[in-house]
Amino acid sequence: MSNRVLVLSSLEKVFSDQCPTPYSGRFSMLRDDQLSFQLALFSDIPDTPSVHVTHSADVEVESPLKKWLNVTKVKEMPSAHPVMEASDGYYLRTTPGLYPDLLEPPQEDGVRFTMGRWNALWIQICSDKDTPAGEFPVTVTVTVKAPEPIVLSATVMVEVIPAVLPPQKLIRTEWFHGDCLADYYHVEVFSEAHWEILRKQILCAVKYGINMLLTPIVTPALDTAVGGERTTIQLVDIRVDNGTYSFGFEKLERWVKMCLECGIRYFEMAHLYTQWGALHCPKVMATVDGEYRRIFGWDTDATGEDYREFLKVFLPALTAELDRLGLTKEQVYFHISDEPHGEQLPQYQACKEQVAPYLEGYTIMDALSDFNFYQQGVCLNPVVCTSAVTPFLEADIKNLWVYYCCGQGNQVSNRFFAMPSARNRIIGTQFYKYQIAGFLQWGFNFYNSYWSVRHLNPFAVTDGDSAFPSGDAFMVYPGPDGTPWDSIRLRVFSEALLDLRAFQLLESLTSREHVLELMEGGLSQEITFFEYPRNASYLLDLRNKVNAEIKELCR
Repeated sequence: MSNRVLVLSSLEKVFSDQCPTPYSGRFSMLRDDQLSFQLALFSDIPDTPSVHVTHSADVEVESPLKKWLNVTKVKEMPSAHPVMEASDGYYLRTTPGLYPDLLEPPQEDGVRFTMGRWNALWIQICSDKDTPAGEFPVTVTVTVKAPEPIVLSATVMVEVIPAVLPPQKLIRTEWFHGDCLADYYHVEVFSEAHWEILRKQILCAVKYGINMLLTPIVTPALDTAVGGERTTIQLVDIRVDNGTYSFGFEKLERWVKMCLECGIRYFEMAHLYTQWGALHCPKVMATVDGEYRRIFGWDTDATGEDYREFLKVFLPALTAELDRLGLTKEQVYFHISDEPHGEQLPQYQACKEQVAPYLEGYTIMDALSDFNFYQQGVCLNPVVCTSAVTPFLEADIKNLWVYYCCGQGNQVSNRFFAMPSARNRIIGTQFYKYQIAGFLQWGFNFYNSYWSVRHLNPFAVTDGDSAFPSGDAFMVYPGPDGTPWDSIRLRVFSEALLDLRAFQLLESLTSREHVLELMEGGLSQEITFFEYPRNASYLLDLRNKVNAEIKELCR
């Protein structure tokens, strides 16, 4: 095979043991946009037993766009549990093994290059409002530092169109687990080191379209075994003196200001009741007559008098503080319980009625799948799993939110390691067609096992101890200095949001009907959350068509 260099789109996943499919189409982008492509590189193993198979390599880039460009190495990560039992066939592989996912920055000695295997570099261009327009070459040269140096090079032409993407309208949250960061880096929660790590991860989240952040007013009652506890991460200091509550909001103020500085626009308060039914209270810590201890948790009734009295004082104090910090009611969202269903409706309703008087004017929303919760008026702001979205769409709910997690592995879009990247990116098209207002997913940086029984190293265990398909629990890896390292899935989902913004720009220049015709005109059936083109070329060609039309209309 000798030496080979292939140009790939961002929607190809490069396995070291398989020749990838090259891309021969155009690369175009707008301003305030992100464009990625890949280079797949292969070199035969020299016929010399003493020669090492893996070497370091230097990467050089020459381009007028170099200022806006970065290069990372695609690294395969282990997956013991790539899929759930049911598989719809729209997967790359379904067996345990190594899957391309991590985008590792170059190290001091360059990037690692393995002879006799396919290697991949990920080239990302992040334009801004000042990026020059025109068509520009991007030349990437890789020099493998083997006994006999190997030079591999390719040039790609990239067009920058002089039109600026509009701001993102869709509200997007990926639940942010600050306790997992403290646990992984072995720092005290809300120590200065922890605040700096939090800031770095929040900046990364914002870069890729996350504009709402889960805010731990108390430790989130999420993914925790019944009777168990997660590491305490509580922004509100609570005192109880002679039975009287008082609150300190200094850490919450710092959190809000930091998030706003990083670009977060919306805040969702941690759930006020436990997950999957709202039967119990979240973990609430307080200093009681000088002793710091837990005052509510699994052992306290969600609708009991003690918690009711606490909420009567806590929620008015909290909302007054949010108002003082300048947050409008449109910026703040509250949760009751995550994923209630079926027979839990009366309990959910009782809990909601308990807090509603103190949250007038705020949006109360929850992830759920049971249409009865909406139909009976118990939850008027549902966040619906994509696999159960049909009745909600038929009800023509305005400003509908959707979510997916480990349970959405059949037919619908998702972003597991084992899925094609096109299956990840197609959701931007679905967002546009159904005018989705918000998207929620539970794992930006969840580094615990199932039910948070133990802490995990996400570089070694990517599936929550074989509880979730790899790719469900986290979108970023914790870099060695607190800086998050991106995943393929993070960047490809961001491309879906960039597509959505491009569709909205074209609609403002033409019409919604025109964009939908461009999107569905050549298809044998309309796009739904379950039916959509299964090939990467559809998405790549569609975005290039949209960009070309914007270019013509903005001349």
